[in-house]
Amino acid sequence: MRIVLQRVRQGRVSVQGAILAEIGKGLVILVGVGPEDSQEEVLWLAKKCATLRIFEDSKGLTNLSLQDVQGAALVVSQFTLYADVRKGRRPSFMRAAKPELAEPLVTSFAEALEAHGVPTKIGEFGAQMLVEIDNDGPMTIILEREPQ
Repeated sequence: MRIVLQRVRQGRVSVQGAILAEIGKGLVILVGVGPEDSQEEVLWLAKKCATLRIFEDSKGLTNLSLQDVQGAALVVSQFTLYADVRKGRRPSFMRAAKPELAEPLVTSFAEALEAHGVPTKIGEFGAQMLVEIDNDGPMTIILEREPQ
């Protein structure tokens, strides 16, 4: 699995002009699933996202986690994280998992964040979404967990 997480002041996902989900302070988490991924990667990455110390404390140091600041998460499925652009000028997405594998793992990832005490909203799998991100910092981190 590949994740791009962004620390945000707020985030929102809209589909066809209607707001589907929105959060205040927290993380917008773009999730890409590979064909070999399983629940093991889901659980590891959810814990990492919930506990990663990337929020500032009273001294301005990044010592606090999403759990510590009682922030929320907005999870958005993003198969384009597996784009292969080594050849030609058109990305290939053959390295991304098929929807029948990816969708349940993205849902499971959101549920695992909830289990860590993080209020979590989710985008609409497979939809053309407008994702609005008010990046705080900016703070953007790429996480990857290869299947074990």
